[in-house]
Amino acid sequence: MNFCLVCFQQADPKRGYITVGYRGSFAFGKDVLSDVKFRKITRILVCGRVTLCRDVFGATLNESRDPDHGETDRYTARFYLKHSSIEQAFDMLQEQGFYLASSCASGTAGAISPSDLKPGVDAEESRWSHYNEFVFCRD
Repeated sequence: MNFCLVCFQQADPKRGYITVGYRGSFAFGKDVLSDVKFRKITRILVCGRVTLCRDVFGATLNESRDPDHGETDRYTARFYLKHSSIEQAFDMLQEQGFYLASSCASGTAGAISPSDLKPGVDAEESRWSHYNEFVFCRD
């Protein structure tokens, strides 16, 4: 029997990784006096094994962007949460026995030309956008 197949069959279905990511914007404003607690998060993305994601996030998981609704023992990077509270997502992961294994972030504060923006996007907000990812693990 193929070694990889044996490893897959013996793997504990409760173990695994879930990656949570979001794009947001730092506090911004012309007077630089904006609220320091301001954080705009439009959507929280979820990547991982489908069964784990469903177990952790339950009814708050939006699966509408995932084209492969058939199999459950597969991976996806197309889920997102129906809420925009990153703290709530972290609490749900912790309650299911996950811990933070790694994280990364990127931020920009450079000049953006108006021709690079999509219609309806605020140039000042785009200038202060950032992306964060958090990898959670359950052994």
